[in-house]
Amino acid sequence: MHNEKSDLRSRLLTRRRARSAEGRAEAARALAGHAGELAGPGATVAAYVSVGAEPGTRPLLDALRAAGARVLLPVLLPDNDLDWAEYAGPEALAPAGRGLLEPVGPRLGPEAVTAASLVLLPGLAVDRAGLRLGRGGGSYDRVLARLERAGVRPVLAVLLYEDEVLDRVPDEPHDRPVDLAVTPAGVRRLG
Repeated sequence: MHNEKSDLRSRLLTRRRARSAEGRAEAARALAGHAGELAGPGATVAAYVSVGAEPGTRPLLDALRAAGARVLLPVLLPDNDLDWAEYAGPEALAPAGRGLLEPVGPRLGPEAVTAASLVLLPGLAVDRAGLRLGRGGGSYDRVLARLERAGVRPVLAVLLYEDEVLDRVPDEPHDRPVDLAVTPAGVRRLG
């Protein structure tokens, strides 16, 4: 199982890195076009700043703000857990470790995510049942566990390229399914 996951991870990462800068920029613009479908005025969205070859979230973050949503972004803690701060625009992002960009605003605490009605998750793939293949860092497993402990059930959406919605992803007992796959082509219900 573990090997199956890591083989799939490396295949997907290789495919991502092979995408042209142009193709990536186009995908990021297309993702931003779905903002209105994902959240409206007054919604709180927990999102993230994409890195490397991940589907680009920067235009989407601005589109969500323009739609009137409050956008929370993660701040990686030393133990790999996530704190959160409000996104105040591209000029309010600062470089952090591991090539990440983090919001400069006041830290709201790891529990802040429990106020979100929509949580956007990074991932490498998802299957039709909603099982997400993450990068294996575990940060978002903690976020999902925290939401569960708080008894809240925001909509969970994973941002992917179109060819990363697979028939099946290897799963483990602790994996929690997500509700939506958001790709440049559109928003898809899973499960």
